[in-house]
This record gives sequence, structure tokens and C-alpha cells, in this order.
Amino acid sequence: MHSLVLLGSTGSIGVNTLIIAKRYNIHIEALVAGSNIDLLNKQIAEHHPKTVVIANSADKHKVNHPHVRCGNQAILDLIETSKSNLIVNALVGYTGLAPTLKATSLGKRVALANKESLVVAGEFIDISLINVIDSEHFGLWYLINERPLSKLYITASGGAFRDWEIEKMKDAKFSDALKHPNWSMGDKITIDSATMTNKLFELLEAKWLFGTSNIDAVIEKKSIIHALCEFKDGSTTAHFAGVDMKLPIAFALQGEITEEILPPTDLLNIGTLEFLPIKAERYPIWNIKEHILKNPHLGVVVNAANEVAIEKFQKDQCSFFGMSKLILDTYEKFGDVKAKNIKEIIEIDNEVRNYAK
Repeated sequence: MHSLVLLGSTGSIGVNTLIIAKRYNIHIEALVAGSNIDLLNKQIAEHHPKTVVIANSADKHKVNHPHVRCGNQAILDLIETSKSNLIVNALVGYTGLAPTLKATSLGKRVALANKESLVVAGEFIDISLINVIDSEHFGLWYLINERPLSKLYITASGGAFRDWEIEKMKDAKFSDALKHPNWSMGDKITIDSATMTNKLFELLEAKWLFGTSNIDAVIEKKSIIHALCEFKDGSTTAHFAGVDMKLPIAFALQGEITEEILPPTDLLNIGTLEFLPIKAERYPIWNIKEHILKNPHLGVVVNAANEVAIEKFQKDQCSFFGMSKLILDTYEKFGDVKAKNIKEIIEIDNEVRNYAK
């Protein structure tokens, strides 16, 4: 019976991973969670993990489990000592990088929902051990099928402010940016969706996963088409699927799926589909799209500046557009950096954060 270690068990990817694991009788060796201890306790009661890791030692006494460890180092130790060959990494942000590196260095397979791992350090990660849990990259993988490609496309919903007047966006608050039109996700990814930083990250991920810089994104408001492949013969195929992460998760856990995970797409119900360009006046981060695809090592700069910018926006220390301005300024300032190894990635990340703060 195969087993897995789940990092980020209480987020939406984590919750869906447990549903799929149960369906396919995959044993949960360990659960790693942040501060949602109530949900974690329910998961422990249902899935009986051998070990549990949480973020803060102050919460330890609330966890209903005899083997609880705390903090980031405990996650790395867990990966090292675990028997499972599959690590599902659904941690949010830069925190997710070290576990990805640890798992791949041990030759373990990583079902990766942590975008920042590839954005920050794609060059230093063994891609052959990665299965990405993301509807766009899953769609691309599904379509490519070893035919000669000319270009890859992913789609964006446009985020919380896609229909706002640009003047009004200048005064938008953190709470406004969390109102995603199509689905409910964690705070960080919803903010990144509103600024389009999320899509920039996905383009970088696709570059590392599929080995091409010929990638673009367009807005498709219904989020029914997640990816398109343009082939050298001039034809283009699209991947239609409902907005549900259980399908990419099932493939990442099982390898091949031959039964229905999602209800089929109802074409008549969809009606019309429309593709729109991503414009830099609404999404200023798009100004660096071409440059960063040619210089993907600068992902570490954008990621660090972005995490600082979101924190400032949340605390009302900068405006909505102020986030993009901060990222673009920092990107220019650190335009010459290039890490030769992971140690240098960590140093650059620190420097960028200090500068951005």
C-alpha cells in the first residue's frame, strides 16, 4: 500500500488531497499544518498519521496526537526520516522551497502545489521528480503528448479587479482583493491573482517544466479552459475542465486515471467563451513578462519582493498598485544578480527582502 507525506494539510489543496488519498486507499504517513488546529485534529482522527508537524510550539498542547513536532526544521527532518516516496507540498510561499529541495535531494517524488519552489529555484530542482498540482500546468502536460510544439498558453481569470475601473483600483483595500470572481483560495494566491503575479509565476514554472520560453497567458473569465498548446503544424488544442483541483491531484498521486473524477464539461451551459489580453495598465507586473522569461533566475527577486509587498498592502502601508511598483523597482535594482547555487539563492532572498522592506 503506498503512502504519502502531506505538507499543508489544512489548505484547499491539502483537503482535496486527503479526499483523493482516501478514494485510492493511499496511507497518510504524516500531516504538516500551520495554525488551523481544529481542522488538523479532524484530519488526525480520520487519517491516523504516524507523525504531525505544526508551525508554532505554542499550539502543541491543542493537537490530539502523541507525536507532534514544530517548526520548519521539523518538516525537513520528517521528509528525511519518512518511509513514503511521495511528498505532497502544498505549503504557501517561500517556506515551501526547502522541503522541495530536501525531498528531491533524497530522490523522493514531489507532488508540487507550492509555486514558489520553481519560481525561486527552478534551475536547481530535478524536474523529473516533480508532478505539478496546478490546473494550468496539468492542462499543458495533458495536451503536449510529445508532439512538436510552437507555443504554450495558460489562462487567467483576471482576479478580483478585472472589471473595476482602473481609477477605482488605486484605492482598493486588502479585503477587496480577496473577493475572487471564480473560486475561493488562500489569501496570498488570491492577492497574486489580482495583481497577475500568480500568472507570471505560472509562466516561470511552465518554462522550467516544459523547457521553453515561448509561453504566454490570456484572460478567460469563465476559467473553463486552463491551457492551450499551439503545435508546429499550426493547430491549437485546448484543455477544458471544471475548476476543481481533484483532477490534477489524482494524476499526481496515481500516475494515470481512467475513471471519472470530475463531471464532464457542459458545453451548452458554457455558451460563449472569450479571450482577452492581459494589459500592463491594469496589471503592471506584466511589464517584466518577456524579460523574466529570458532571465528566469530573477524569479527569486520577484518572489521575495512580492511577499514583502503583500505584507505591506495587508497592513495598509502601500496601495494596491504600490505593490507592483515595489516589485518592479526591486526587480530593476537586483537585475544583475544570478545565483550559482542554493546558498546564493537564500542570500539573494534575504537581501531583496531587506531592500523591499
